Amino acid sequence: MSKIIEMLRKHESVETHAYECTANKITIGVGRNIDKDGGIGLSNDEIDFLLANDIERVNSELLRSFDWFNSLDDVRKDAMIDLCFNIGLPRMKGFKKALAAMDGADYDTAATEFLDSRWAKQVGSRSITITDMVRSGSY
Repeated sequence: MSKIIEMLRKHESVETHAYECTANKITIGVGRNIDKDGGIGLSNDEIDFLLANDIERVNSELLRSFDWFNSLDDVRKDAMIDLCFNIGLPRMKGFKKALAAMDGADYDTAATEFLDSRWAKQVGSRSITITDMVRSGSY
C-alpha cells in the first residue's frame, strides 16, 4: 500500500487546502474531487474523522490558553469547545468579562456576558444552547 500512496501523492500532488484542479473541479488532499457537480465529496466517516481532529485541536488550544479550562466539568468544557470551534481562539479571547467569570467559576455572569455580544445575535439559538450549558452545567 505504501508504494501506491507514494505514487499517487507524487502524481496528484498533496494539497492542504481546497483548489481547482485542471478539470475545474474543487479538489482537496490527494486528488479528492469534492465538487458538487460530479465529485465524490466526503463520507460520514471522513467527516467524523476531520471533526474529531478539530475537536482535539480546539481542546488543546483551550488547555494551553486558559488555566481554568481543565477544571471545568465535561458539559462546560463542551460549551467552551463549541464556542471556540465556532469563532476561533483569537475572537474567543475577546470575551474578557465572560472569560474572567469562567475563571472565577461565576457561570451565571459568564453566560450573561457571552449572551451580551454580537456573536450571540449572529448565531441565535446556538448561543442559547451554549450559555445554558455554561450556566447550568448540564446539556
